[in-house]
Amino acid sequence: MIVRWSGEELPDVLGESGISRAFLVASPRWKSFAGLAPAGHWPEVPSDRIKAPARADGILAVGGGSAIDTAKAASSASDLPLVSVPTTYSGAEWVPSFGIRTQERKIVGGGGGAHLAGIVYDVGLTLELSLALTVGTSLNALAHCAEALYGRRGERGDLRAIEGAELISRWLPRVVDTPHDRAAREGLLRGAAAAGEALALAGLALAHAIAQALGGSFGLPHGAMNALALPPVLRFNASVAPDEVARFGAAIGAEDDPAARVEELARLGGFERLRDFDVPESELLAVAEIAAGRAGNRQNPRPATVEEIEALLHAIY
Repeated sequence: MIVRWSGEELPDVLGESGISRAFLVASPRWKSFAGLAPAGHWPEVPSDRIKAPARADGILAVGGGSAIDTAKAASSASDLPLVSVPTTYSGAEWVPSFGIRTQERKIVGGGGGAHLAGIVYDVGLTLELSLALTVGTSLNALAHCAEALYGRRGERGDLRAIEGAELISRWLPRVVDTPHDRAAREGLLRGAAAAGEALALAGLALAHAIAQALGGSFGLPHGAMNALALPPVLRFNASVAPDEVARFGAAIGAEDDPAARVEELARLGGFERLRDFDVPESELLAVAEIAAGRAGNRQNPRPATVEEIEALLHAIY
Protein backbone atom coordinates (compact mmCIF):
# COMPACT_ATOMS: atom_id res chain seq x y z
CA MET A 1 0.00 0.00 0.00
CA ILE A 2 1.22 3.50 -0.84
CA VAL A 3 1.77 5.69 2.25
CA ARG A 4 2.68 9.37 2.02
CA TRP A 5 3.03 12.14 4.60
CA SER A 6 1.84 15.31 2.87
CA GLY A 7 -1.48 16.36 1.39
CA GLU A 8 0.46 17.78 -1.54
CA GLU A 9 1.22 14.20 -2.58
CA LEU A 10 -2.44 13.21 -2.89
CA PRO A 11 -2.65 13.73 -6.68
CA ASP A 12 0.40 11.52 -7.16
CA VAL A 13 -1.02 8.83 -4.89
CA LEU A 14 -4.33 8.88 -6.76
CA GLY A 15 -2.43 8.60 -10.04
CA GLU A 16 -0.28 5.71 -8.79
CA SER A 17 -3.49 4.00 -7.65
CA GLY A 18 -5.02 4.34 -11.12
CA ILE A 19 -7.63 6.84 -10.00
CA SER A 20 -8.49 9.78 -12.26
CA ARG A 21 -12.21 10.12 -11.42
CA ALA A 22 -12.43 9.79 -7.64
CA PHE A 23 -15.72 9.40 -5.79
CA LEU A 24 -15.27 11.54 -2.68
CA VAL A 25 -16.66 10.21 0.61
CA ALA A 26 -16.44 13.00 3.18
CA SER A 27 -18.59 15.19 5.37
CA PRO A 28 -19.46 18.60 3.86
CA ARG A 29 -16.51 20.14 5.71
CA TRP A 30 -14.05 18.36 3.41
CA LYS A 31 -15.98 18.70 0.11
CA SER A 32 -13.40 21.00 -1.48
CA PHE A 33 -10.37 19.21 -0.04
CA ALA A 34 -7.20 19.70 -2.08
CA GLY A 35 -9.13 21.51 -4.81
CA LEU A 36 -10.22 18.24 -6.40
CA ALA A 37 -13.12 18.00 -8.84
CA PRO A 38 -14.44 14.56 -7.88
CA ALA A 39 -16.66 12.29 -9.95
CA GLY A 40 -19.19 12.56 -7.17
CA HIS A 41 -19.46 13.42 -3.49
CA TRP A 42 -21.14 11.39 -0.75
CA PRO A 43 -21.62 13.66 2.30
CA GLU A 44 -23.64 11.28 4.50
CA VAL A 45 -21.18 9.96 7.10
CA PRO A 46 -21.69 7.36 8.44
CA SER A 47 -24.05 5.78 5.94
CA ASP A 48 -25.70 2.43 5.35
CA ARG A 49 -26.83 3.23 1.81
CA ILE A 50 -23.76 4.44 -0.08
CA LYS A 51 -23.22 3.43 -3.70
CA ALA A 52 -20.38 4.49 -5.96
CA PRO A 53 -21.43 6.09 -9.28
CA ALA A 54 -20.64 4.24 -12.49
CA ARG A 55 -18.42 7.08 -13.77
CA ALA A 56 -15.98 6.77 -10.83
CA ASP A 57 -12.78 4.75 -11.21
CA GLY A 58 -11.79 4.98 -7.55
CA ILE A 59 -12.82 6.21 -4.13
CA LEU A 60 -11.26 8.91 -1.97
CA ALA A 61 -12.15 9.02 1.73
CA VAL A 62 -11.37 12.13 3.76
CA GLY A 63 -12.24 12.08 7.45
CA GLY A 64 -12.24 9.85 10.48
CA GLY A 65 -13.12 6.21 10.94
CA SER A 66 -16.78 6.70 10.02
CA ALA A 67 -15.95 8.28 6.65
CA ILE A 68 -13.31 5.68 5.89
CA ASP A 69 -15.56 2.77 6.89
CA THR A 70 -18.34 4.18 4.69
CA ALA A 71 -15.87 4.43 1.80
CA LYS A 72 -14.63 0.89 2.44
CA ALA A 73 -18.20 -0.41 2.12
CA ALA A 74 -18.45 1.31 -1.28
CA SER A 75 -15.05 -0.03 -2.33
CA SER A 76 -15.98 -3.57 -1.38
CA ALA A 77 -19.27 -3.40 -3.27
CA SER A 78 -17.80 -1.81 -6.40
CA ASP A 79 -14.29 -3.34 -6.50
CA LEU A 80 -12.87 0.19 -6.84
CA PRO A 81 -9.51 1.13 -5.28
CA LEU A 82 -9.63 3.30 -2.17
CA VAL A 83 -7.26 6.06 -1.06
CA SER A 84 -7.80 7.37 2.48
CA VAL A 85 -6.85 10.72 3.98
CA PRO A 86 -7.35 10.30 7.76
CA THR A 87 -8.23 13.33 9.88
CA THR A 88 -8.28 11.45 13.21
CA TYR A 89 -6.15 8.74 14.84
CA SER A 90 -8.56 5.81 14.38
CA GLY A 91 -6.42 3.58 12.11
CA ALA A 92 -9.38 2.53 9.95
CA GLU A 93 -7.30 3.26 6.85
CA TRP A 94 -5.16 0.16 7.43
CA VAL A 95 -7.72 -2.65 7.37
CA PRO A 96 -10.13 -3.82 4.62
CA SER A 97 -12.88 -4.70 7.09
CA PHE A 98 -15.57 -2.19 8.06
CA GLY A 99 -18.70 -1.63 10.07
CA ILE A 100 -21.86 -0.29 8.49
CA ARG A 101 -23.67 2.30 10.61
CA THR A 102 -26.78 4.35 10.17
CA GLN A 103 -26.62 8.12 10.51
CA GLU A 104 -27.60 7.56 14.14
CA ARG A 105 -24.38 5.51 14.42
CA LYS A 106 -26.13 2.23 15.12
CA ILE A 107 -24.34 -0.78 13.64
CA VAL A 108 -26.49 -2.56 11.07
CA GLY A 109 -23.88 -4.75 9.45
CA GLY A 110 -20.30 -5.03 8.34
CA GLY A 111 -17.98 -6.75 5.96
CA GLY A 112 -14.55 -6.88 4.38
CA GLY A 113 -12.85 -6.85 1.04
CA ALA A 114 -12.22 -3.13 0.62
CA HIS A 115 -9.50 -2.51 -1.97
CA LEU A 116 -6.96 -0.44 -0.05
CA ALA A 117 -4.62 1.37 -2.42
CA GLY A 118 -3.09 4.26 -0.49
CA ILE A 119 -2.99 6.47 2.59
CA VAL A 120 -2.08 10.16 2.70
CA TYR A 121 -1.37 11.61 6.13
CA ASP A 122 -1.27 15.37 6.65
CA VAL A 123 -0.77 16.69 10.16
CA GLY A 124 -2.43 19.98 9.23
CA LEU A 125 -5.78 18.21 8.95
CA THR A 126 -5.65 17.27 12.65
CA LEU A 127 -4.90 20.70 14.13
CA GLU A 128 -8.57 21.61 14.68
CA LEU A 129 -9.63 18.19 15.93
CA SER A 130 -11.75 18.44 19.08
CA LEU A 131 -10.47 17.28 22.46
CA ALA A 132 -12.93 14.39 22.62
CA LEU A 133 -12.02 13.10 19.16
CA THR A 134 -8.32 13.63 19.74
CA VAL A 135 -8.27 11.61 22.96
CA GLY A 136 -10.91 9.09 21.92
CA THR A 137 -9.35 8.11 18.61
CA SER A 138 -5.87 8.10 20.20
CA LEU A 139 -7.08 5.64 22.84
CA ASN A 140 -8.60 3.54 20.09
CA ALA A 141 -5.16 3.48 18.47
CA LEU A 142 -3.56 2.62 21.82
CA ALA A 143 -5.92 -0.34 22.13
CA HIS A 144 -4.74 -1.51 18.70
CA CYS A 145 -1.19 -1.57 20.10
CA ALA A 146 -2.10 -3.55 23.21
CA GLU A 147 -4.16 -6.05 21.26
CA ALA A 148 -1.46 -6.52 18.62
CA LEU A 149 0.96 -7.58 21.36
CA TYR A 150 -1.31 -10.35 22.57
CA GLY A 151 -3.09 -11.04 19.28
CA ARG A 152 -1.80 -12.82 16.19
CA ARG A 153 1.88 -12.42 16.99
CA GLY A 154 4.54 -11.44 14.47
CA GLU A 155 7.79 -9.50 14.67
CA ARG A 156 6.67 -6.61 12.44
CA GLY A 157 3.34 -6.27 14.26
CA ASP A 158 5.03 -6.31 17.66
CA LEU A 159 7.56 -3.67 16.65
CA ARG A 160 4.90 -1.36 15.25
CA ALA A 161 2.68 -1.89 18.29
CA ILE A 162 5.49 -0.96 20.69
CA GLU A 163 6.43 2.06 18.57
CA GLY A 164 2.83 3.22 18.38
CA ALA A 165 2.18 2.79 22.10
CA GLU A 166 5.32 4.73 23.04
CA LEU A 167 4.51 7.61 20.68
CA ILE A 168 0.86 7.88 21.72
CA SER A 169 1.69 7.84 25.45
CA ARG A 170 4.43 10.44 24.93
CA TRP A 171 2.63 12.88 22.63
CA LEU A 172 -1.05 12.74 23.59
CA PRO A 173 -0.67 14.78 26.82
CA ARG A 174 1.30 17.43 24.94
CA VAL A 175 -1.32 17.61 22.19
CA VAL A 176 -4.02 18.08 24.83
CA ASP A 177 -2.01 20.90 26.42
CA THR A 178 -1.06 22.58 23.10
CA PRO A 179 -3.50 21.41 20.39
CA HIS A 180 -1.88 23.45 17.60
CA ASP A 181 1.65 22.19 18.24
CA ARG A 182 2.47 20.63 14.86
CA ALA A 183 5.41 18.60 16.19
CA ALA A 184 3.23 17.05 18.90
CA ARG A 185 0.41 16.37 16.46
CA GLU A 186 2.82 14.73 14.03
CA GLY A 187 4.26 12.53 16.77
CA LEU A 188 0.77 11.44 17.73
CA LEU A 189 -0.24 10.84 14.11
CA ARG A 190 2.86 8.72 13.49
CA GLY A 191 1.99 6.73 16.60
CA ALA A 192 -1.53 6.18 15.29
CA ALA A 193 -0.16 5.10 11.90
CA ALA A 194 2.10 2.54 13.60
CA ALA A 195 -0.88 1.34 15.62
CA GLY A 196 -2.96 1.04 12.47
CA GLU A 197 -0.34 -1.11 10.78
CA ALA A 198 -0.10 -3.27 13.91
CA LEU A 199 -3.88 -3.66 13.78
CA ALA A 200 -3.68 -4.80 10.16
CA LEU A 201 -1.00 -7.36 11.03
CA ALA A 202 -2.46 -8.72 14.27
CA GLY A 203 -6.20 -8.08 14.50
CA LEU A 204 -8.44 -7.16 17.43
CA ALA A 205 -9.15 -8.60 20.87
CA LEU A 206 -11.46 -8.20 23.85
CA ALA A 207 -11.36 -4.43 24.42
CA HIS A 208 -12.54 -3.82 20.88
CA ALA A 209 -15.23 -6.47 21.21
CA ILE A 210 -16.63 -4.60 24.21
CA ALA A 211 -16.25 -1.18 22.55
CA GLN A 212 -18.00 -2.40 19.40
CA ALA A 213 -20.85 -3.90 21.41
CA LEU A 214 -21.34 -0.66 23.34
CA GLY A 215 -21.02 1.63 20.34
CA GLY A 216 -23.21 -0.50 18.11
CA SER A 217 -25.94 -0.85 20.72
CA PHE A 218 -26.17 2.78 21.81
CA GLY A 219 -24.64 4.81 18.98
CA LEU A 220 -21.66 5.82 21.11
CA PRO A 221 -18.24 6.98 19.84
CA HIS A 222 -15.90 4.07 19.22
CA GLY A 223 -12.83 5.84 20.59
CA ALA A 224 -14.46 6.77 23.88
CA MET A 225 -15.68 3.21 24.35
CA ASN A 226 -12.17 1.85 23.79
CA ALA A 227 -10.85 4.38 26.29
CA LEU A 228 -13.18 2.90 28.90
CA ALA A 229 -12.87 -0.76 27.89
CA LEU A 230 -9.10 -1.10 27.60
CA PRO A 231 -8.11 -0.68 31.30
CA PRO A 232 -10.31 -3.48 32.72
CA VAL A 233 -9.34 -5.75 29.83
CA LEU A 234 -5.64 -5.14 30.54
CA ARG A 235 -6.27 -6.22 34.13
CA PHE A 236 -8.18 -9.28 32.88
CA ASN A 237 -5.42 -10.24 30.44
CA ALA A 238 -2.60 -9.66 32.93
CA SER A 239 -3.19 -13.17 34.24
CA VAL A 240 -3.47 -14.88 30.85
CA ALA A 241 -0.87 -12.93 28.84
CA PRO A 242 1.38 -11.38 31.52
CA ASP A 243 4.49 -10.94 29.36
CA GLU A 244 2.59 -9.20 26.57
CA VAL A 245 0.74 -6.87 28.94
CA ALA A 246 4.05 -6.05 30.63
CA ARG A 247 5.63 -5.21 27.25
CA PHE A 248 2.75 -2.89 26.52
CA GLY A 249 3.13 -1.31 29.95
CA ALA A 250 6.84 -0.76 29.41
CA ALA A 251 6.11 0.94 26.07
CA ILE A 252 3.79 3.46 27.73
CA GLY A 253 6.09 3.98 30.73
CA ALA A 254 3.96 2.03 33.20
CA GLU A 255 5.14 -1.57 33.35
CA ASP A 256 3.83 -2.05 36.90
CA ASP A 257 0.29 -0.79 36.17
CA PRO A 258 -0.43 -0.16 32.48
CA ALA A 259 -4.18 -0.01 33.10
CA ALA A 260 -3.75 2.96 35.44
CA ARG A 261 -1.73 4.80 32.79
CA VAL A 262 -4.44 4.18 30.20
CA GLU A 263 -7.04 5.49 32.65
CA GLU A 264 -4.91 8.60 33.13
CA LEU A 265 -4.78 9.18 29.36
CA ALA A 266 -8.52 8.54 29.01
CA ARG A 267 -9.29 11.17 31.63
CA LEU A 268 -7.60 13.75 29.41
CA GLY A 269 -10.70 13.46 27.23
CA GLY A 270 -13.13 13.28 30.14
CA PHE A 271 -13.71 9.53 29.74
CA GLU A 272 -14.25 7.97 33.17
CA ARG A 273 -17.46 5.93 33.57
CA LEU A 274 -20.02 4.26 31.32
CA ARG A 275 -22.83 5.95 33.20
CA ASP A 276 -21.59 9.28 31.86
CA PHE A 277 -22.74 8.11 28.41
CA ASP A 278 -26.26 7.25 29.63
CA VAL A 279 -25.75 3.52 29.16
CA PRO A 280 -28.49 1.83 31.23
CA GLU A 281 -27.01 -0.46 33.87
CA SER A 282 -29.84 -2.88 33.17
CA GLU A 283 -28.44 -3.38 29.64
CA LEU A 284 -24.94 -4.48 30.65
CA LEU A 285 -25.77 -8.17 30.45
CA ALA A 286 -27.12 -7.75 26.92
CA VAL A 287 -23.96 -5.87 25.92
CA ALA A 288 -21.82 -8.62 27.46
CA GLU A 289 -23.67 -11.24 25.43
CA ILE A 290 -22.99 -9.33 22.21
CA ALA A 291 -19.33 -8.75 23.08
CA ALA A 292 -18.76 -12.40 23.99
CA GLY A 293 -19.79 -13.45 20.50
CA ARG A 294 -17.61 -10.99 18.62
CA ALA A 295 -14.44 -12.04 16.81
CA GLY A 296 -12.28 -9.86 19.04
CA ASN A 297 -13.23 -11.85 22.11
CA ARG A 298 -12.60 -15.13 20.31
CA GLN A 299 -9.10 -13.85 19.42
CA ASN A 300 -8.30 -12.76 22.98
CA PRO A 301 -5.54 -14.81 24.69
CA ARG A 302 -8.39 -16.43 26.60
CA PRO A 303 -11.91 -15.61 25.46
CA ALA A 304 -13.97 -14.12 28.27
CA THR A 305 -17.30 -15.56 29.30
CA VAL A 306 -20.48 -13.52 29.28
CA GLU A 307 -20.32 -13.33 33.06
CA GLU A 308 -16.72 -12.12 33.02
CA ILE A 309 -17.48 -9.42 30.46
CA GLU A 310 -20.49 -8.30 32.47
CA ALA A 311 -18.22 -7.95 35.51
CA LEU A 312 -15.76 -5.87 33.48
CA LEU A 313 -18.60 -3.60 32.38
CA HIS A 314 -19.80 -3.16 35.97
CA ALA A 315 -16.22 -2.28 36.97
CA ILE A 316 -16.32 0.78 34.70
CA TYR A 317 -19.97 1.66 35.24
